[in-house]
Amino acid sequence: MDNDNIARILLRIARLLEIKGENNFKISAYERAADSIRNTAEKLEEMDQQTLQTIPGIGEAIAKKICELNQTGALTFLQKLESEVPPALLDWLELPGVGPRTTALIWRTLGITTLPELYTAAQEGKLHTLPGIGEKLESKILQAMEQNPSS
Repeated sequence: MDNDNIARILLRIARLLEIKGENNFKISAYERAADSIRNTAEKLEEMDQQTLQTIPGIGEAIAKKICELNQTGALTFLQKLESEVPPALLDWLELPGVGPRTTALIWRTLGITTLPELYTAAQEGKLHTLPGIGEKLESKILQAMEQNPSS
């Protein structure tokens, strides 16, 4: 698995952890590790756990995960996270004004997990009834989704 794919997976983990509501330290650790990996010229797939830990931002836990990715092409921790937080919610983060907290609020309160469901909820005026989401944000979401139907 190349460095770019590993960095992408670590960022995916960070976003899922944000939506899940994990602590900022843990989220930042995955973001720092991903940045560090993108700036590393050496191939991580050729490194053992000890060598990985010499890269700034990569501690023991993340080094173990990188080794698992390199050995199996999959990551148990990511699979567990994706079973807890619907991965489709990550697409919502591309919408203007929709961050991890807003995503989590809508998902947990309204039980919706897809962009079409989000669009319908916004059309029906259900979003602005949630705390922290006003009519202005609801309108921005609708407008963004109408301008780019693939989002």
